[in-house]
Amino acid sequence: MQADRSYTSEIKSRGQLTIPKKIRESCTLEEGQVVSLIPVGDSVFITPKRLPLDEARREIRKILKAAGVSAEELLAGIKEERKKLFEETYGPKTR
Repeated sequence: MQADRSYTSEIKSRGQLTIPKKIRESCTLEEGQVVSLIPVGDSVFITPKRLPLDEARREIRKILKAAGVSAEELLAGIKEERKKLFEETYGPKTR
């Protein structure tokens, strides 16, 4: 991204600000990502706040979306796999 290029955006009534797509892409800012706002004089710096857990969640969301699988489907699949593993290890449950 060119540093000498300026972009404009409007602050909405609830304080929301849209960051132009070219800036989001060049800074790898994604939906739901937390950013830090740093006031410096009459300017504001916006920088990604990278939290390991948040990054992991974003990656999981991306993988699920790319695979076309919902979180509920994933959890149901894990439950089924645990059941199969239990039965392989200990035999079928009897009550």
